[in-house]
Amino acid sequence: MRRVRSVSPMAVAAAVFLLVLTISFRASARSTSASIDVRTAAQSSAADAGNFTGPGSCSAVACHGSIRPVAGSRILQTEYSTWVSQDRHARATDVLSNAVSVRMGRILGIGRPDQAQKCLACHSLDAPEAQRARNFTTEGVSCEACHGPATGWLGYHVTKDAKHDESVRRGMYDTKDLVKRTDKCLTCHLGTSEKWVDHEMIAAGHPDLVFDLEAFSSAMPRHWRESPDADAFRLVRTFAVGQLVHLRSSLDRVARRLKGPVWPEYAELDCFACHHSLTRAEDSWRQAEGYEQRPRPGNPPLNVSRWVTARHVLETLDPQAATELDAIMPKLVIEASRLRTKEDDVVAFANQARAIVDRGVARAVASTPTAEATSRMLRAIFADAAGIAGRGERAAEQAAMAVETLSSALARARGQDPAAMKTTFAELFQQFESPSAFDPRRFVAAMKKVEGATRQAYGL
Repeated sequence: MRRVRSVSPMAVAAAVFLLVLTISFRASARSTSASIDVRTAAQSSAADAGNFTGPGSCSAVACHGSIRPVAGSRILQTEYSTWVSQDRHARATDVLSNAVSVRMGRILGIGRPDQAQKCLACHSLDAPEAQRARNFTTEGVSCEACHGPATGWLGYHVTKDAKHDESVRRGMYDTKDLVKRTDKCLTCHLGTSEKWVDHEMIAAGHPDLVFDLEAFSSAMPRHWRESPDADAFRLVRTFAVGQLVHLRSSLDRVARRLKGPVWPEYAELDCFACHHSLTRAEDSWRQAEGYEQRPRPGNPPLNVSRWVTARHVLETLDPQAATELDAIMPKLVIEASRLRTKEDDVVAFANQARAIVDRGVARAVASTPTAEATSRMLRAIFADAAGIAGRGERAAEQAAMAVETLSSALARARGQDPAAMKTTFAELFQQFESPSAFDPRRFVAAMKKVEGATRQAYGL
């Protein structure tokens, strides 16, 4: 994960104040349809439910636009301020105008990316024209992209005795449900049948899609307050659910694309099996590794980065399910990596794997993670470092994010500062700075250092 350089709290507060003040002035200058009067919203008819209002309706200082947490409030009331000043989602639309994006638009023949629905579907609040008060395509991925169109629940939501379950009943998306939260993130960070990143887009310059629910939530940073009575290892539950739901959705995507108009869809395969630095044969780690995980040498294999870490999560939660999954996945990988696939066979394998992962998701949701369970996951990933590295850069990157999340959980549970391991993890993440030049030997060595430091600090 890329890390954001720390700044002083005073500088952050000043920046937030100026930014929120500026946006508040802009919001007040817009037409009254851009903001929702609480009393009017509370009386809105059922016919109005499901319309989008835009982030301005959340930005008042008395709502979610405070500069600092409000004492005695059940929420921080800084949620909007944090999003607009620190969260990359707030600037997701801005990147569509940079030079690389403009070039992508030209290559793909879609015109300006900041006006192309193909791009705005994930880089903005993707609201159908009939459901919005105005155009939101310049404001990034804002509140309702995750929390759902607000007109049905906004008025009730701000009342003194509002309950979350009732807001959900009125149309709010339930992001407190970890499975639903992950599913919502994955609509863009993995894709759906309506919006996706394929090999054509990657070839034009779009980054490949990498995701880890807990790591990404931490980096955003979080703009919400965790439940005060949550257990010390609640973030491990978030991590475990995120890993397994991500794997489940990736299995769905493989099955869906196999039945689609284009296969092989190279975005499903390991990018760096082809796009890697060339070396002399005697220096090639890929040739030294061999091609047992492919139907034949020369075929790019299925990208298994979402499996190689999740399998260790599943092994901790449900060893029997993990054994069953390990029996299915190699068959899926081989068959999906053939240039001429037997579609029905691959879809059958994907569906069998999905059913097993479903059991793991249910177990993860119901689990109460402990220090021992967290340590078991860590030990398993460390022990499998060489095997993970042999699966390529994406698999190694997924494992590195997992290791950082789990070690941070152990640190916090002990009252220690996870930042004490910053230098050690920085060396690990350097392995992904040039993906096509990834060397598993250097990655394994960096993982060994992290393992040693983790054992010394937390007694794995």
